[in-house]
Amino acid sequence: MKTTAERIGDVTIQGSTADNKQSGPVQTNTVQGGNNLDPWYHHYADRAAGLKASEVRALFAVASRPEVVSLAGGMPYVAALPQDLVINAMERVMREKGATALQYGSGQGVPLLREQILDVMALEGIKANADDVVVTTGSQHALELVSKLFLNPGDVVISEGPSYVTAMVIFKSYQAEVDHVPMDENGLIPAALIEHIAALKAAGRTIKFLYTIPSFHNPAGVTLSWTRRMEILEICRSNNILVLEDNPYGLLYFDKQAPDAIRSLERDGVVYLGTFSKTLAPGFRVGWALAPHAIREKLVLANEAAVLSPSSFTQMVISEYLSTADWKGQINTFRGVYHERKNAMLAALEEYLPDLTWTNPTGGFYVWVTLPEQLDSKAMLPRAVKELVAYTPGTAFYADGDGRQNMRLAFCYPTPESIRVGIRRLATVIRGELDLLDTFAGTGTLGAAPDRPGARNQRYAGPPANIS
Repeated sequence: MKTTAERIGDVTIQGSTADNKQSGPVQTNTVQGGNNLDPWYHHYADRAAGLKASEVRALFAVASRPEVVSLAGGMPYVAALPQDLVINAMERVMREKGATALQYGSGQGVPLLREQILDVMALEGIKANADDVVVTTGSQHALELVSKLFLNPGDVVISEGPSYVTAMVIFKSYQAEVDHVPMDENGLIPAALIEHIAALKAAGRTIKFLYTIPSFHNPAGVTLSWTRRMEILEICRSNNILVLEDNPYGLLYFDKQAPDAIRSLERDGVVYLGTFSKTLAPGFRVGWALAPHAIREKLVLANEAAVLSPSSFTQMVISEYLSTADWKGQINTFRGVYHERKNAMLAALEEYLPDLTWTNPTGGFYVWVTLPEQLDSKAMLPRAVKELVAYTPGTAFYADGDGRQNMRLAFCYPTPESIRVGIRRLATVIRGELDLLDTFAGTGTLGAAPDRPGARNQRYAGPPANIS
């Protein structure tokens, strides 16, 4: 999706400067390919060109319409969190520590909360020191701070293909390039990682880190096996590559816990990102980074430069919640909600779209669907919205426009009944596209020619049919 500046830049404004002055105060700057109405267009830093609206964010306005069943956004079902738990925590904080909660705080975060975060991470095998935890304004902020510290223009970030859409927006904003490594039903493929590292080094490229979501991947829904976690860590060690482990969904398993975090194996070569957005509520905007000592020092300085300090109030409310509520029981409640909704989605896919293939996640929020190769999920989206269902096209999760044959379906927010309705509507759209293609056989794929770069997903190596 183009930014406003890009859309305006595509249009040549007719008339002279004098004409503009006569008709109003509009100022124009001449740019290659036309004029631009932004008077500061030429003042922006080069890295601002990387700041573009993601396809996921652009969907929110449409998907929020009440008549549309949104299978697009990964919004936690916060209604499953009893409000009294949060209200009571807020009241105690304000009654007992109000002056402190409303004041500036430490750039590293509230000490007690950092200690409590250790208890959260211990559930995934991590042993750490509270001094190495940096609280941030959501884990995405931590991702941005790490990128600010490490990325120079032209650097390479290795990630799974597909990968988290906003991470790629951040990397691009620092003028880095993303190199996607294939996945299968067991996550990132170690042999492919070795090949990509070798090719990048042979080309003289600088690899700054591996960005990975090993547990209940966004968007693919798959989980990196324990054996592969050890293999991938060893590959990165031997090539002096930092591992950036993003783990927002790790505690949201269904029947079986995910393998321990990569950080449980390595202290010095891994920066671990966590968040309360998925296990409590995203409105608090509290996440964290666990980093080696030297990186932690720079993260604190970068955090102070960016926001001075994360919110003392929200940190103290979460700390009070962790101290007084059955937070582990609440996470278990969330697991049950999401498990039921995943089952509803897979049952609806089996009923209405049995010829497609999809992943069967054992936790998290997402199912990754593979369409018939002649279909283009991005081109098909407007027709889906017309049928009152929304999804996220696979192209959103690739830096190079790949993924047209895929879509991400989120089961976390809609009710099971709405999920069933949404999949039925989606089936109507897909059948309509296929019927139209059959009618005009030989004229090419609607919305993207078969030989168009990215018309097929070349990197996601799975799944085999409906893997479990």
